[in-house]
Amino acid sequence: MAFEFADSPVPVRADIGEAQRRAWRHLASPGTWLTSCQRLAIAGETRAARSCGYCTQRKAALSPHAVDGTHDSVTDLPPEIVDAVHRLTTDPGRLTRSWYEDLMETGLPPTHYVEILGVVTTMVAVDGFHLALGLALEPLPDIIEGEPSRISPAGAEVTFAWVPTTGRHSVVNVMSLVPAEVEAFLDLHGAHYLSIPEMGDMTVEKGLTRPQMELVAGRVSSLNECFY
Repeated sequence: MAFEFADSPVPVRADIGEAQRRAWRHLASPGTWLTSCQRLAIAGETRAARSCGYCTQRKAALSPHAVDGTHDSVTDLPPEIVDAVHRLTTDPGRLTRSWYEDLMETGLPPTHYVEILGVVTTMVAVDGFHLALGLALEPLPDIIEGEPSRISPAGAEVTFAWVPTTGRHSVVNVMSLVPAEVEAFLDLHGAHYLSIPEMGDMTVEKGLTRPQMELVAGRVSSLNECFY
């Protein structure tokens, strides 16, 4: 069975494997706006971005606009989506509002962009966990047939983020335009780090004490150039 972690150099809690299995099923399922084929193609591009020569050159450059080239793409996704996936994966700290607005001008709706972001976030979290433990990456799941739900939340508007959102100003609500991606994010977040209720509990322990968890989280956020 996938996500058993029998070869892990350190013990892995059972709830982490269970959450990652749910994430894999979510990836393979029809989304809110994207088909299961599109979602898995985005997942494949997220993996390809790690070894993309063009991404490596741009990441090393003073500006990502200083390097010309093409991505080492592994799918037939439109080039603007391939570029978005690769940049979200390899150089998110230098994304700008003008970059986002240019992407919207290609005809990509904000709803689809948020769902793409959700897929990339899931892949980065699950694959990053495996790479940190020196484990082989899990094969991408098989397609689960069906149609996108196309459910749009009421009251979404542009406030604190580039994309329309609902609810209060927080990193969780950045993807609130596509609630299913928020739910998937929180599921992984709860297993890998803390659930929302646990966030307010300074005594919670999951192998590490809360201060130890925050030290690791702060260091990882710094290395990933996370402005939150």
